[in-house]
Formats: sequence, structure tokens, C-alpha cells
Amino acid sequence: MICSAKLPRQVKSIYQNIEKRLKEINLKPIGVEGRTDCTWVLMDYGEAVVHVFTNEKRDYYRLEKLWGDAARLNWHDI
Repeated sequence: MICSAKLPRQVKSIYQNIEKRLKEINLKPIGVEGRTDCTWVLMDYGEAVVHVFTNEKRDYYRLEKLWGDAARLNWHDI
């Protein structure tokens, strides 16, 4: 999953909420990187990986291009 927010504070809130919700169903990350500056937080859940970026970092790294042929889902459709 790739998502973004305007500010590092918003990135922090997003990743903490994801972590909290998944913990409620006994899913814990293998690892979490980037919590210090919260411009790009990577959450590794084994079969699923979550990337939470600031808009600036997302535009810079453009991870979507790495998986250009992967199916895209609109969050509102899930």
C-alpha cells in the first residue's frame, strides 16, 4: 500500500493508526522504518508492505513506477 500526507505529523498519525488497527487483529509488523522524521515510513508485515510518505517524498521516489503493471485500488472502493 502506498499513501501520502502533506505533513510529517500527518504521516505519523496515519502509520500509528494503521499499526493500532492491525494490532487489534493480532497483526504485528516485522519491522517499521522511518519513524524518526516521518517523511517516509515503511511498515513491513511480511506479505504486505505499507509506505506512508509526505507528498514531497512520494513525488521524489515515485514508487508507483516500480510496480507500473500492478493493479491499483482506490481506498474509497475497499
